[in-house]
Amino acid sequence: MEVRDIGRPARPDPRLLQAAVEASGEAILITSADLDEPGPRIEYVNPAFTRMTGYEADEVLGLTLRILQGPATERAVLDRMRAALRAGEPFQGETVNYRKDGFAYVVEWLITPVREADGRISQWVSAQRDVTERRHGEDRQEMMVRELHHRVKNTLATVQAVVNATARSSLSVAKFTRAFSGRIGSLARTHVLITEDLAQAASFDGLLRAELDPCDERRRLTLEGPKVVLPSELAVPVGMALHELTTNALRHGSLADPNGRLHVTWWIEDGTAGRALRWDWAEHNGPPAQHPTREGFGHRLLNKVLAAQTGADVDVAFAPDGLRVSIRMPLPGSAA
Repeated sequence: MEVRDIGRPARPDPRLLQAAVEASGEAILITSADLDEPGPRIEYVNPAFTRMTGYEADEVLGLTLRILQGPATERAVLDRMRAALRAGEPFQGETVNYRKDGFAYVVEWLITPVREADGRISQWVSAQRDVTERRHGEDRQEMMVRELHHRVKNTLATVQAVVNATARSSLSVAKFTRAFSGRIGSLARTHVLITEDLAQAASFDGLLRAELDPCDERRRLTLEGPKVVLPSELAVPVGMALHELTTNALRHGSLADPNGRLHVTWWIEDGTAGRALRWDWAEHNGPPAQHPTREGFGHRLLNKVLAAQTGADVDVAFAPDGLRVSIRMPLPGSAA
């Protein structure tokens, strides 16, 4: 019977190890052990290092990895790395490096010591990867979390204001429930539009259609204007204003009359005071628009809340065949 040696396995062929390192998708470097300048000097780099940095092997052999550092390289990370290596310990970290063409990228590295039989460190082996996209994703996620916290805080304050205002303007519990449910639903639709957008914004057209889409007879609607993107701090009050106008048109205005029509136009205005969104809400062939006998939530929202939160100028006219509303709202520089 054949007896097999089940003792210590044979050491891998160095050629196989080199082939594996050469084929690796991560940049592999070997440097000398000396940490003080001019060391540690680069003794080996694999092809992935060239792809990541733009430097060929013959351009960096004998040089120090400091050639990859620049203005945004984090000194605190380098100090922690040096302290770990002086203690003979592995180190893992991230910082900003620079390619040969000057392009900055975020690198993650794991550095481990190579020891002789007596325990002395003879070289350092470093595995590096470009994690720029991951860092950008993490930074974006952090920004979105901060934005979400800010928006939730503002939303809770808005809901509280809606509750109080709806209660003051409702003549019965049934009317309060109906009005409050509609307003919270509108607020939810606006937040869905904002959340689904990477920039945490919503278009004016999207807000308008979210309110008017339930209208059965769209042939009576004329909506005309360019794409205008509003940041969340403008989208929320604008969405609420459009909800109040739509609700009023469906219950008391032109959309409550079979012959009524609604024409909404919007455009960007550039003037000495800066860029602004102009929009006109014009109801036609409906019942005469009556001056409110008491200040309801919708009227107060247009004339006070919208003006206070967005800096808008609001002009309301009660025409014989329907309501006319003209609004000029300043836009931040990033809105388009």
